[in-house]
Amino acid sequence: MAKSYENAGVNLEAGYEVVRRIKSHVKSTNRPGVMGNIGSFGGMFDLASLNYKEPILVSGTDGVGTKLKLAFEMDKHDTIGIDAVAMCVNDVLAQGAEPLFFLDYVAVGHNEPAKIEAIVASVAEGCRQAGCALIGGETAEMPGMYGGGEYDIAGFTCGVVEREKLIDGSKVKAGDVLVGVASSGVHSNGFSLVRKVVSDNGFDLHQPHEDLCPETPLGEVLLTPTRIYVKQVLEVVHSCDVHGICHVTGGGFDENIPRILPEGLGVEVTEGSWEILPVFKFLEKHGKIAHREMFNIFNMGVGMVIALDPSEAQKAIDILTAAGEKASVIGTIVEGEGVVIK
Repeated sequence: MAKSYENAGVNLEAGYEVVRRIKSHVKSTNRPGVMGNIGSFGGMFDLASLNYKEPILVSGTDGVGTKLKLAFEMDKHDTIGIDAVAMCVNDVLAQGAEPLFFLDYVAVGHNEPAKIEAIVASVAEGCRQAGCALIGGETAEMPGMYGGGEYDIAGFTCGVVEREKLIDGSKVKAGDVLVGVASSGVHSNGFSLVRKVVSDNGFDLHQPHEDLCPETPLGEVLLTPTRIYVKQVLEVVHSCDVHGICHVTGGGFDENIPRILPEGLGVEVTEGSWEILPVFKFLEKHGKIAHREMFNIFNMGVGMVIALDPSEAQKAIDILTAAGEKASVIGTIVEGEGVVIK
């Protein structure tokens, strides 16, 4: 027992307990290619076992931002790890890559093994949804860095795609259509504004709000985890000639859709071609946010956008629908630049 370290605020025994608690969660994410066991200095993955001819590795890293503040206030930690995974794997998916493995980083002011287990269990759930393995991570106890009960979480993923199947937007052309795939809610962007709307209106996160689900506390609605699209969208990639994929994150439609467009092209999006979820109407109303500005902040009910030839659109929609997603044609690639909401 390292008494001196414990007197400084770091409990090594609690750290050891965390490792014991999370082993089963980590094991549940195993997939072909995983090597070694939890506790090694580095996570290992055998890429050769997957028999790619010309593998391109695609990596991504992200966190969940100030959505964490709502988790602290609600004392609810069993979904935030899904968000951390989703923000990373959906990004590499946008290049057509299959996420292979994930590593998480959790930093706390005080090590609470049960809470950390809940966080890592939700990371493992996200990994299972994405089909990737949780092969390593770090839990750092840093007294004085975080307030009571607070922590931070971030993640890293690595995916792979055959060189000839890499999606980089270069095939996107005028006349292509945009298939939008529904989001589950706000996902993990825009929460500084979300929290301001809640605070300015004096809303109680622990109580339902009449504009949303009458039986679910507002905080739980806002903590709805980010949708993970990996398996569903990869089915589209394998079956259709996909020209571009956009993960709609911070900056909404205006910042993200143009990222897949060659120079000289823009998009026209037809509002009403998909469902704008009640949570966005709630934020627009109570935040007194200009309607057009909402599209420059939030995903507005569309978490992923797939660009392809019109002849492929219905096939892609049918695949997504069969996988339990809501999908529809939401717009068109046009000559010009920027995003026009019609």
